[in-house]
Amino acid sequence: MFSSSDAKFVVLAFSSLFSVINPIEAAPIFVSMTAGRSPKERRRMAFRASLAAALILALFAATGGAIFSVFGITLPAFQIAGGILFTIMGLSTLQGDDKAERAEVVVTRDPSIVPIGMPLIAGPGAISTVMVLVGQARDGGHRTALAIAIAANILLTLVMLLAAPWIVSRIGETGQRIISKIMGLITAVIGVQFVLNGVESVALSILKASRP
Repeated sequence: MFSSSDAKFVVLAFSSLFSVINPIEAAPIFVSMTAGRSPKERRRMAFRASLAAALILALFAATGGAIFSVFGITLPAFQIAGGILFTIMGLSTLQGDDKAERAEVVVTRDPSIVPIGMPLIAGPGAISTVMVLVGQARDGGHRTALAIAIAANILLTLVMLLAAPWIVSRIGETGQRIISKIMGLITAVIGVQFVLNGVESVALSILKASRP
């Protein structure tokens, strides 16, 4: 039976993941990364990105902290690596131009799994949130609730990605360029913030270890 406690955990897990994944912010970034693609290609990329993100979050929900401990990977290291990737991606968008040869390079690149699936959707924040929620899950009902919350967030994100090209197209080509540059800046800032969060965690650990 699905108890009231499980229902409350669904709400907690869904709201926590939604605020971290932020599909509303992911949608215009998706449009800028898939510039020059056909509607069919964009739909395929949206499905692939959502599926990849779902599998990543499900994997961490199933294994918890075992993956990090087995491979000796720390969350700050994951944050720093994801942040560097995001920063490079954002700077590349900011430095892009409208030359044909540059457009061809963008078209031949498939960003659906990396960096859209990860770290845009299933980034360090979403993964760490899932791991924290796994720690709070007391029984099978709570774990089922977490699975429902992950699935609901991924489905909502997919809907936003599928609708994003239509929404952005309403504002015209000039508007798309502006959004692309703005999202490039935001992406770079998100990447820098990821790096800062990771560095801060490492610095705090060093300070605690150095105290007598």
